[in-house]
Amino acid sequence: MDVPSSRMWWGALALGLLAIGVFRAAPWLFVLCVLGAGVAGSFAAVGRRSVFGVFFDMVAVPWSAVMSVPWLYRGVGRGAGSRRVGPRVWWSVAATFVLLLVFVPLLVGADPVFARLVGAVVPVLDTGLLVQWGFVFTIAGLGVAGALYVLAGPPPAADGPSRVTGWMDLVIAGGAAAVQERGTESVAAPRIRRLSRTEWGLPMGALTVLFAVFVGTQLAVMFGGDGYVQRTADLTYAEYARSGFWELSMVSMLTLAVIAVVQRWAAQQSAGDRLWLRVGVSAVSVLTLVIVASALHRMWTYQQAYGFTVLRLLVEVFELWIGLVYLLVLSSLVRLRREWVPRAAAGAALATLLVLAVVNPEHLVADRNIDRWQAGRTLDSEYLGRLSTDILPALDRLPAAQREEIARDVRAGLDRDTWQGWNLSRSSAR
Repeated sequence: MDVPSSRMWWGALALGLLAIGVFRAAPWLFVLCVLGAGVAGSFAAVGRRSVFGVFFDMVAVPWSAVMSVPWLYRGVGRGAGSRRVGPRVWWSVAATFVLLLVFVPLLVGADPVFARLVGAVVPVLDTGLLVQWGFVFTIAGLGVAGALYVLAGPPPAADGPSRVTGWMDLVIAGGAAAVQERGTESVAAPRIRRLSRTEWGLPMGALTVLFAVFVGTQLAVMFGGDGYVQRTADLTYAEYARSGFWELSMVSMLTLAVIAVVQRWAAQQSAGDRLWLRVGVSAVSVLTLVIVASALHRMWTYQQAYGFTVLRLLVEVFELWIGLVYLLVLSSLVRLRREWVPRAAAGAALATLLVLAVVNPEHLVADRNIDRWQAGRTLDSEYLGRLSTDILPALDRLPAAQREEIARDVRAGLDRDTWQGWNLSRSSAR
């Protein structure tokens, strides 16, 4: 059976994100990669876009993991129906277990040689470890069951007839439509009242003018430099950079929501409607890209002044992803087809996370901080000592005493890995 290329892409992305745990020791990075792998795995199981939208496609496997329990129970019951074990056999199993539980300790206490043999055969049970791996096994098993459940009854494709299927009817339609299990029923598409050019043009035009004025001030700051900022805002350039990053990031995200609403509801019947929609969305998107660039420039300037951290790097990467989403929006205006944008944005986010993990973010942060130190700035050794073993290669550029002090803090409490949790970074640190 031929496997669609989209499923191969999402599956490869999920495996790549899971493999990060072998090479990078940063716990926060591994958690993000596992969550990202779950999303990519859901996309791989669903296949083509479903009528339920990108959010459903992202959580299809985790949700189906819960819904698949009765399905698995019925399947196991049907498979074992012809060879059902009688109740007397189960009583015999219980009696055997009780006998062993009584006699083995007695024999162990009676003979040291036999005790040594039993000790070599019977594993030492660690309650905490049993709970941990039991939880991991349960989650992994439910994930596999959820993926099989989605593959056995895939949701309707977005380009096919709009249908509601089985439990999906209860989830998506809120239980309003009553359908039989695994049955289908067509859902009538409601008539949508579109926004006229005036209705959507007023808010979009206001945003365009507002953003254009703001971008003009940013150009003045860029060419005026620190002296201009101190004269107009009574702040140093670094303080000015810190003051606006979060606000600009919020503007870029909220504007994306406004564009999504306009693209969803704006009238597109005539050629004039489509032309003005392209012009309006393009103008706001291009200006917002400049705002995104301004936010990135501010954060970069702030980090150069006050130091680099993992959190600051992550928000920079997030802002870069927002900029990429705007480029996707601009690409969708060519044919005014926006259905592919959410999936492409999710794929770009997961690919960005994978690239970030390959680059080694904590090593990058340590490297940039050491660059600042070599340029005459202070080095926050305490912060670097709280990071993982991923930063150790970057410390080679420091003097021996300082390097050993930070490395000692990083290695503190570093236990030997079991075979299941072996990690290249931690192994190299030992």
